[in-house]
Amino acid sequence: MAGHWTRGTAGAVLAVVVAVGATGCGGSGSPSGTASKAASAASSAASSLASQASEALASASAEARHKLDEVKGGVKAKDDVSLGSVTTDSDGRASVKVTAKNTDGSARSFAVQVNFTDKDGNLQDVVVVTVKDVAAGASGEGTARSNRKLSGEVRAVVGSALRY
Repeated sequence: MAGHWTRGTAGAVLAVVVAVGATGCGGSGSPSGTASKAASAASSAASSLASQASEALASASAEARHKLDEVKGGVKAKDDVSLGSVTTDSDGRASVKVTAKNTDGSARSFAVQVNFTDKDGNLQDVVVVTVKDVAAGASGEGTARSNRKLSGEVRAVVGSALRY
């Protein structure tokens, strides 16, 4: 997440510095005052972007917890779930195939929390996918898709899984 927002922040900082520099060329204000204003604006932009990212991740995490909390009578089934390779669609959203193997003696459904991370393991997004009505001894599939556009090298890991 840090790399993604750092690049975005760098672009915002550059835009602010260019804009402030261009308005400062008219002779109003001292060069140090202009630099100070640019630094202040860049800091504000960086803080705003970081806040937006944090809010989006907190919201996605809360929604995932809520969905898992709704499952009644579920048993942990993380070892029965596997993920395919992460792909990125034309909207920039990451997606991954989720496969749940039902080792129970009757048909069951699965609620699977998928954590999308960057290459360093920093959490980027969280989603819950449901794989419904998997026959006894069979496997079912679903697709987990990120809530928002993700950039860089995105990985997916099973955060938790419940069979119910």
